[in-house]
Order: sequence, then structure tokens, then C-alpha cells
Amino acid sequence: MSFTKVLKGGARRRGVAKSGAGCLLSSSMRPSKSTARTATTASAVALLTAASLTSAFGAQAHDVKIPRAEKTLRGETTLTAAPLATWQTDGIVWSVEYARGVVYVGGTFDSVRPPGAKPGQKQVTRKNFAAFDAATGKLLPCAHSFTEGAGTVRALKASSDGKVLYVGGSFGKVDGAGVASAVALNTADCSLRRDFRPAVAAPVRAIQTTGTTVYLGGDFTVVDGQERKRLAALSRSGTLLPFKADIDEPVRALLAAPDRGQVLVGGRFHNVNGKPEQALVSLNPTTGSTVRSFPDWLPDRSAVTSLARNGDRFYLGAEGEGAGIFDGRIAGRLSDGAMVWKDTCLGATQDVVVYKDVLYSASHAHYCGLTPGGFPDGPRRHFLAQSIGDKSILHWFPDTDDGIGEGVGPRTLVMAGGVLWAGGEFTTVNGKPQQGLTRFGARPGDTAPEAAPRLTVGRARAGTVTLAWRAAWDRDDAELTYLIYRDGVLVASRKQRSAEWNRPDMTYTDSVPHGSHHRYTIAVTDGRHTTPRSEPIDATA
Repeated sequence: MSFTKVLKGGARRRGVAKSGAGCLLSSSMRPSKSTARTATTASAVALLTAASLTSAFGAQAHDVKIPRAEKTLRGETTLTAAPLATWQTDGIVWSVEYARGVVYVGGTFDSVRPPGAKPGQKQVTRKNFAAFDAATGKLLPCAHSFTEGAGTVRALKASSDGKVLYVGGSFGKVDGAGVASAVALNTADCSLRRDFRPAVAAPVRAIQTTGTTVYLGGDFTVVDGQERKRLAALSRSGTLLPFKADIDEPVRALLAAPDRGQVLVGGRFHNVNGKPEQALVSLNPTTGSTVRSFPDWLPDRSAVTSLARNGDRFYLGAEGEGAGIFDGRIAGRLSDGAMVWKDTCLGATQDVVVYKDVLYSASHAHYCGLTPGGFPDGPRRHFLAQSIGDKSILHWFPDTDDGIGEGVGPRTLVMAGGVLWAGGEFTTVNGKPQQGLTRFGARPGDTAPEAAPRLTVGRARAGTVTLAWRAAWDRDDAELTYLIYRDGVLVASRKQRSAEWNRPDMTYTDSVPHGSHHRYTIAVTDGRHTTPRSEPIDATA
């Protein structure tokens, strides 16, 4: 794996209504509808490529070349927005992790069911924990029952060699045996390890590992009877280490970088080791003393929910409550703690992961109007892809609903063999039923542009017919090709960039003999998938 990914639980956002009240723009930031439209249109115009048009009376289909559009303007290639067939849960997925060909899933659920099965159909018991073949998606027999307490798994993390899976959350028993919110499994046979059994006094929401150390973060203040305020370090065999930090509020995310002499800690806290540290701090991996602060990175009402690494860069996702908060993503450098970029999107971010120079995030962003390639205030968009170089929003827009629970959609991401797995509380993906889990693979996928546009006939002139339509859009291809048919023969193609929130009006003027009668249709292609042709329209030159 080319990145380090930290899983976390999802602490309830106090006072945030399901409608997304915690994601409101402040009066100074929130654009008016006209301002948002103008900013977005300007951004879109900058991205639009010059339209190409070929037209010849009686031209044959093979005369029109249809390009395949797969990459963004900067050259990054995103995954497909078409979901792969995936098993489902009957509740919330808080964490996913990958190790040695297996994807592990933890959350608050009682059963799983096959792809396409409706709730209550073909259910297989899995109590808050399940495992799947990473390549095929098949359900595996690895199953343990996590119960008592809140009875939920909030965090999963594999050891650096993939041989051990550490599990944290809020549970008092595993398969009937007494434990205290943290255990470990052998990935070779899914057996519960006897050595790693720390007594953690409150929920574990984040886990991070190195070759020698396991870090636990969460709500607790006591581990194995000793004071450990929201963060603890243990040996791989479960012995509590001297590492100690004083953190005043819950930890939500961890990123160990021993090669840089630090552990990054993110969460809802305001003070660490007796000094102000808003939501993010760097600690010594052995002692817990403060290494670096990040002043002014996040406002008081924002929390860090996730951390990921790519070389010397680290990336964080955040969420906040109320107006004037930060909800987006920040890129920084481990070597000197400098900020590389910070986006301006609003709508809480739950998790981030880096893959092939693209930062994928699980969020419910509803405004990215001031971020390059972004969109105006409007519907929630539950997945985003960004260039790691310049934070630009890339054209990759699979989507879920808000779902059950707190209504935030996807909560956790992991890359497994080139496939992005996502878990959360959603019940639909791209408008179709799919609960708790989904996954996206490499291109080519099965997404296609929406239905072909409706043609209208514009002003007539001698020997011409002018057709008009509104551009369509596609979830993972910004540039689409429009195929224009006269009397069933392909006579022209035209390319246009578009997005769901920016669909330009388009026209095509056809030269035909004066007084002749013709029937026109149009279809749209992304280079691999082509829509059925539109309803025909008749015209006389």
C-alpha cells in the first residue's frame, strides 16, 4: 500500500441536526445564489474545451471519430464511479481495514446480506464484525461476535506486516469472553489473540500501529488501571508503555510517522499537555511530549476526523458545528509542519485516503464554490476526489443518500488491491438500494451518461436546420460526445464539458437541401458507454 490510512469511530456531533445544521455557511462566506452561479460558471468556462463539429450531408457513421475520455485536465485518473456488486449490512459501518487479501468491516449491525438482497432477505448473522475477500467481495467465514457495552466496533487497524488485526470500540465481550473495548486477531486463521487484552475504560475510536507499538485513541482516561487521557501506547503483545499525553477531549484520528519522529493526533480536543492545541497536534512517539503545534489551522468548533499519509505529505479531514467552521481537507508536510493547501468546502468530512495522486474523501460536501473545480451551494455530494497537488475537485461523483443514524452517508474508506471500499450509514448508492457497504474499482466501469437530451428545432433559414439541447452529465467523465443523427445516419459529433450543476445549452446547424424534410435524433457517449437515441424530432429546411 502506498499510503498510511487511519480508521476512526464517529463521535456523535453534538447539536447537529440530520438536516445538516452543523454545515451552514457563515454570513460572510455563504454566497448568494447569483454569486454562486457566477463563480461556478466562470470556473466551468475555464475548464470547457473548444467544441469540435463535423458535418457533411450524407456522412457515414465511420466518418465520425468518437474519442474516449478517461483522465482529468491535469492527467490524474480517478476510479470509476460505478459501484461493484457488494455485500450489505443491516446497520452502520464505522470502520473498514485491509490486510493480506481480506477486507474487515466493523460497526453496529446484526447481519449481512448479498448484493441486491432487500432488507430481511438472505441474511447471514454477523454481530458488528465481518470479513470479505478483497478481490471477489465474497463473504468469508471469519466471524466474531462483539457485544455488551454499546456493542459496536469503531476502529480496525492491521499491523505493518498484516499478520495482526487490532480491533477497538465499545464492547465488553467477544464470543462471550470478557474483554474491555480492545482486542487483536490473527489474520492467518481469524483467531482471537490471548495476549492483547488491555482494559480500556471507555470507547476506542482510532488505532494506529508501527513495527513495535500500537496506539489507541478515544474517549478513555484509564487503561489497565493507569491514567491515560484519551491516548495510550501498548506493545504488540498488549503491555502498556510509558508513553503519556494529557488530552482534554476525545481523539478521533491517529497517524504514526516514526521515521519523522512523531505521531499526529486529531480529534475534538482544545488542550494537550497543558497548552492550547486545537484539534491537531504532533507528539513524540516514545514519550508523548508535544513535538509540533498547528496554530490557526482549525477554528474552535472544528474537529479532525481522519488522517492519511503519502510520503512526506499528510492529509486531514475535518467536521464542524455551526457557522464559520472548517469542514474540508488540509494537506501538510510532516518534515516541517507547513500547510501545503487547504480547501474551502463545507459539509463534514468523515474519512480521507490517498491513491495514485488522488485524495478520496467520504463527506457530505454541499459547497465547494471557492475551491478549483468546485460547485455552488446545493445538494450534498457524499464522495469527492481531489488532486493532491493543488486541491482541485476532480470529476468523480458517485453518491449515496444520508442514510440512517446521524444521516451523514459514508463514514470510512480503505484501498484494497486497487479497489476503494466505503462503509457508512447509507442505504442507496447512485440512486439504487445498497446498504452500509460499497466499493469502486479501476476504469473502465459501467457508468454512462444520463438519458439523451431532448432535441428542439431553432430558427429556420434557407437550406439549414438548427437543433438545440441541454448538455447531459456523467458521474466520472466531464467531457461527453454528442452524436447527431439525420434520418438514422450519423452526421456530426460535438464535444462539451459539463457537470450536474453546470449543463450548458448546445446547438448544431445542419446544411440540407432547401425544402427537404428530415428526422433527427441524438445520443451521448463517454467513449465507452452510449445512451439510447433520443425521441425523434421532424424538421423542414
